[in-house]
Amino acid sequence: MDSQQPSLNQYQRLLSLDFMRGFIMVLLAAESTGLYQHLFSATEGVPVINSFFLQFFHHPWNGLRFWDLIQPSFMFMAGVAMAFSLHKQQAQGMSWGESFRKILKRCFWLFFWGVLDYAVRPHGLSFELWDVLTQLSFTTLVAFLIFRWSARAQIITCAALLLLTELLYRFTHVPGFDKPFTDQYNFGNYVDLILMNKINKDGWVAINCIPTAVHTIAGSLVGQLFLGPKKDKIRPMLIWAAICLLLGFGLDWTGITPIIKRIATSSFTLASLGWVLLELAFCYWWIDIKGHRKNLQFFTIVGMNSIFIYLFFEIVGDRWFTGYITSISGGLMNLAHFPITLNQIISSLCVLALEWYLCYFLYKKKIFFKL
Repeated sequence: MDSQQPSLNQYQRLLSLDFMRGFIMVLLAAESTGLYQHLFSATEGVPVINSFFLQFFHHPWNGLRFWDLIQPSFMFMAGVAMAFSLHKQQAQGMSWGESFRKILKRCFWLFFWGVLDYAVRPHGLSFELWDVLTQLSFTTLVAFLIFRWSARAQIITCAALLLLTELLYRFTHVPGFDKPFTDQYNFGNYVDLILMNKINKDGWVAINCIPTAVHTIAGSLVGQLFLGPKKDKIRPMLIWAAICLLLGFGLDWTGITPIIKRIATSSFTLASLGWVLLELAFCYWWIDIKGHRKNLQFFTIVGMNSIFIYLFFEIVGDRWFTGYITSISGGLMNLAHFPITLNQIISSLCVLALEWYLCYFLYKKKIFFKL
């Protein structure tokens, strides 16, 4: 093996993966505190900075912003981690059936917490399937079922999932839902009516889990690449990143299939996968190969308890913690006559700091929550 690259065995963690996972979770936690909205509002008079903070919001429809890459990164990293986990299980002599039962249990809990995240509403209980954990429960199962197939067979499966998505949106012709890429009038909206008797007002659809399974399958393929004998890990990722970006943006620019995050069009899935592959390739090169490992603990601590902190700020934070801490910090700053916008920004940072400290406390106690 190349002396510049670390030896990867079934028990070793990729620090770059922990960093990426933690980085994504810190960004999501900050979003849950309202920080980006406060910063965006505070910079309305400064176009360049305001445009920067605009990247921390989903594109309203046809287009791609930085924030649209967060969920693909989350699902991709789940695939990479799954590859390491399954490799370790195989090394320990666990049978396919035992691994299957274990992954079924994980998918059940992902589905359960994903539904619970949206279930409690001010007007009562609600059944919704738009949460990332609910989507991940499906994509994880698909990635597991084809994990032992050849790389070529898995890539063909990815192509088939994207083709299926195209066919469902273009050729089902359901009356009232026969406009493939129009919000509220597409096939995904129709399926949501069947499954949940409602349509998401922001355009999200439950069958996003079909095309985004490609992100998790691609993650598991990259995980197998890291665990395999091939010395050069980066070149294949860069090649596939270029292919995905070319196909994704090519479909959009030629007008064949627009890039739309909210219904996870095939062009969006490919373009976002290309960017995510570049992200991991860079992090792996910078952290695991070049050895730049200092000052990463702020993120890796969160990455090691990613599911826990996600559920915490989505359920506890959204319904109680954020408002409680904001009331305390905001009240104290009101006494000091802080400007309203500065008050809001500092309050959001206080919530984020406490959520990070909670992860740090768990890390020091060696408590790691897994599904």
